[in-house]
Amino acid sequence: MSDVSSHTGRGLRAAPNIFRVARTEEAVFGSAHRVAERCKIKQDGSLREFFFDMKLCRLYCRVPGYPKGPDPSFVNPTEVKFSFRSSSVWSWWPSWRPTSMSLLKTTESKILACIQNDLWARFVTLPSQDRIWTLTLTNKAVRKPAEQAPKTPLVMVHGFGGGVGLWIRNLEPLSRSRPIYAFDLLGFGRSSRPSFPSDAAKAEEQFVNSIEQWRESVGLENMILLGHSLGGYLAASYAIQFPSRVSHLILVDPWGFPERPQTQTEQGQSQGIEVVKRPSPPRWVKAIATLVSFFNPLAVIRAAGPWGPGLVNRFRPDFKRKFEDLFEDDTMTQYIYHCNAQTPSGEVGFRAMSESLGWAKRPMLQRVHLLPPSMPITMLYGARSWVDSSSGDRMAQIRNQAYTKVLFIGKSEKQDRK
Repeated sequence: MSDVSSHTGRGLRAAPNIFRVARTEEAVFGSAHRVAERCKIKQDGSLREFFFDMKLCRLYCRVPGYPKGPDPSFVNPTEVKFSFRSSSVWSWWPSWRPTSMSLLKTTESKILACIQNDLWARFVTLPSQDRIWTLTLTNKAVRKPAEQAPKTPLVMVHGFGGGVGLWIRNLEPLSRSRPIYAFDLLGFGRSSRPSFPSDAAKAEEQFVNSIEQWRESVGLENMILLGHSLGGYLAASYAIQFPSRVSHLILVDPWGFPERPQTQTEQGQSQGIEVVKRPSPPRWVKAIATLVSFFNPLAVIRAAGPWGPGLVNRFRPDFKRKFEDLFEDDTMTQYIYHCNAQTPSGEVGFRAMSESLGWAKRPMLQRVHLLPPSMPITMLYGARSWVDSSSGDRMAQIRNQAYTKVLFIGKSEKQDRK
């Protein structure tokens, strides 16, 4: 076996009959300026072209007969079977994590096949050359007179670890009354997965700027902006920075609004009261907590390798139950797995914006006073949601006379703040 490192300065090892090794910038990786090591290898009488992505430490293979375009769906390690003649560490890499963008695409296509209305699915390229996977739905059964003004489109922003496929129950009914746009946030789903800064404000800014660039690229003047969980946090941040583009802000179980509550010791110190400290956790607990803090939130799914899909099924069986009338198999849990078993990107941005136990480093309630009073806001909370609905009441108090409606789904309780 020949060592390619003498040519490239890297430790990629390949078969002995390499006839070209080069450093190149390959569009097949889906982002600009991604430098990779390339080598062509003769195996079993057929040509294989391998790419080693130095930034992501991944090995890819291009099979003869495939196109040379920028679509990354044909360059993934799980769908190309190859083996080296000697036992190399690379021999197990392609099969360790049973996922790829192509498998994500296939699973999502099965989900979107449930839609009956007109659906346009495509990538929207941003000025940064990142691509945002986008769905547009319109009601094909209704043809309105040309003189009638079109309704303001609804733009839907998913939550952490999600993607457009999770809106499958909502897209069809909502699109009957107005155009619907749904997209995978930058770093999630099928959208590009760039690097994110470790600073909370800068990571948030990268998310929000990508939404604004997406809006400009799509050509929307204004919109009803709906965000769920992390999407609610980013939607609120977007509305603060670009208020003229948002005609109505809808927040569904929004993450990151309340401030992290003070501990008993901190409260006592702030009030000048002597507080007896409780025994600190054992050292091993602190060690585990410290170790976990170095990893991204969903790293366990990727570390589980071939057991990852089963892990998602075990810990999130609710996904299968919620959609069992649409899919008899585990389509939805497979979708969640493939969304989050890819290279972490938006997940890294979320980690930068959050601290221990999922609290936001920059709580949104500290900034909601910056939203214009003329902007109507609706907040929706599920009856069994883990999200603290008291943030809705607090937001209504901060906005005072501005239109703010807080609704509880699944309860008779309903509050209005106007």
